Amino acid sequence: MKHRNSLAKQSNAKMLDNNIPEYVGLGEGSSHNLQKYQKVSVIPLVFLIFYEVSGGPFGIEDSVQAAGPLLALLGFLVFAIIWSVPEALITAEMGTMFPENGGYVVWVSSALGPYWGFQQGWMKWLSGVIDNALYPVLFLDYLKSAIPALESGLPRTIAVLVLTAILTYMNYRGLTIVGWAAILLGVFSLLPFIFMGFIAIPKLNPSRWFLVNLDSVNWTLYLNTLFWNLNYWDSISTLSGEVENPATTLPKALFYALILVVFGYIFPLLIGTGAVPVDRDLWSDGYFADIAKMLGGVWLRFWVLAASALSNMGMFVAEMSSDSFQLLGMAERGMLPSIFAKRSRHGTPLVGILFSASGVILLSWLSFQEIVAAENYLYCFGMIMEFIAFVKLRMKHPAASRPFKIPVGTAGAILICIPPTLLIFVVLALASPKVMAISISAVIIGLVLQPCVEYTKRKRWFNFSMNSDLPDIHAPDHQCNEPWIS
Repeated sequence: MKHRNSLAKQSNAKMLDNNIPEYVGLGEGSSHNLQKYQKVSVIPLVFLIFYEVSGGPFGIEDSVQAAGPLLALLGFLVFAIIWSVPEALITAEMGTMFPENGGYVVWVSSALGPYWGFQQGWMKWLSGVIDNALYPVLFLDYLKSAIPALESGLPRTIAVLVLTAILTYMNYRGLTIVGWAAILLGVFSLLPFIFMGFIAIPKLNPSRWFLVNLDSVNWTLYLNTLFWNLNYWDSISTLSGEVENPATTLPKALFYALILVVFGYIFPLLIGTGAVPVDRDLWSDGYFADIAKMLGGVWLRFWVLAASALSNMGMFVAEMSSDSFQLLGMAERGMLPSIFAKRSRHGTPLVGILFSASGVILLSWLSFQEIVAAENYLYCFGMIMEFIAFVKLRMKHPAASRPFKIPVGTAGAILICIPPTLLIFVVLALASPKVMAISISAVIIGLVLQPCVEYTKRKRWFNFSMNSDLPDIHAPDHQCNEPWIS
């Protein structure tokens, strides 16, 4: 009797989800007719995620300045659990459920409709471009100590343009080149800290790891530093259509990248706070280079400085790949003019790359603090919509095929989203009035932009088209008669 009831429930569940469209032959090279282009495998994908999220321990020094060694170490562990793990798990489930370029735009469109999918795309793309405007500037900041002329004026402007052009060209040449470049840059960026670890062993004093003074904690700086260094796990979803067998490759890559990112933060913090007397005032951007000099000499300091500079290059190419393929995915869904879906002979979205590069150049005049704050604010709005889409699809289509599924029910899915959502509200509350006004203005532009794009589509001012290989995720339930994923 139990067996018969179980079969009946399974049959009913399948009938309920027979109205969801099908991905034809995914994982077998049929998405977007890209058989002639090489797909991204696990190892390059791990390092692309690494650079989307982290890029190494450069920039985490402020956590020690804000809260001391103990809270800095605990913060990166606890924050990874309540923020990074849920975001990575949701990305793995939704990215394999919708294995196409566009990523989170498609998730939100399927759950909330094309209007909100466009808003998600606008906020995420703008957030990514704002983020990317930071990296050429930071790269030059590391070089100006050796080349003072790069500090300001025309030479600096020319250097920003040239560097942006070189890195943009790398993106144009294809994800394979970007992926292997990310591997080389990642190894080069992490190796000096491995050397520092061996050198520091005789000098380690574990008691320094437990130093804390709750009365002197700068909570705003502390939380912003943690959030800045542990977000953007979902960005890799916009490349799902370029991944080799995404149903298994994407979850594996996210798991390995999570370990790499957390290790890449905790290990250098253990070395820096344990081997050198802790002076919190000294812990600011670039202090790891000073620690390297204390432990290993000038040569190790230069290696850390070079690794830090090159890390910015890795983060730039990874972020631009995500941004440009997101625009391609939106165009393949008919949300943007079809020119954004055109590919170069290397399989890359040429117009999307140029569009993203133009945004980077236009925003490169912003200060570091303004970039981080504005990016975090827009990113938070986008994450809220992703959590809503994740829960709604779990409730509306619980039996839909998911190659990777978080092993929890609907209640568990809701509980997973609660801690990161509360954290988002804290980050939003900490924003300054100026950042709040700028970010909300950007959101309003998106609310108006989507109807304008639809108007140009009705007037046929631009050519819009839907990729025929993709299912219609907006079709009414009664018009679809195939399972979600074959």
